[in-house]
Amino acid sequence: MVTTAAGLSDEELARIEGDFGFEFADDHRAFLSSGLPVGDSWPDWRCAPRRSLHQRLRLPVDGILFAVEWRDFWGYGWGVRPARMKDALRSANYHLARVPQLVPLHANHYLPAGRGTSGHPVLSIYQTDVSCCAADIFDYINPDPSRVSTPTVPFWSDLIG
Repeated sequence: MVTTAAGLSDEELARIEGDFGFEFADDHRAFLSSGLPVGDSWPDWRCAPRRSLHQRLRLPVDGILFAVEWRDFWGYGWGVRPARMKDALRSANYHLARVPQLVPLHANHYLPAGRGTSGHPVLSIYQTDVSCCAADIFDYINPDPSRVSTPTVPFWSDLIG
C-alpha cells in the first residue's frame, strides 16, 4: 500500500520545475496533483532536501557516464570515441546534455520530462541497463499485463535490450 499526502499544487509544481529546470509530463503532473506518494523510494517533491532531488534527477546521466568510464560504453550516434578518457567523458557529457531529461517516479523508475507530452512508458534505469516496466504511469500504478510498452524516448529507448 502506498501512503499519499495531499497532491502538489500548481504553485508547488511550478516551483519544482523552476528550481530544477524541467517540466513534468502532463500525466506525471496530473498524478502528483492528485496525491503525492511518500516513503518507500518515492521522491518527496515537497519536503526532500534539494540536493537529494538533484541527485535523483542526475542518476540516469551519471550512470551512463560511469559506464563510459568503467565499462567502455559509447552511445550510438556519438561518433568515434576519443582515445583519452577525459575527452571521452567530455564528449559523452556534451551528447547527454541533448537527450530527454528523465524525472524520477519511484526508486530507479523514470518518466521523461516535457509539458505537453504524456503516455510514455515508465523506464527502469540502472546505468546502461534500461527496460520498460510499465506502458505508462497509469499502468505503473494499476498494472495490466495485457498492455504493451512501446519505447518512445530518444536515446534512452535505444538502450532497451
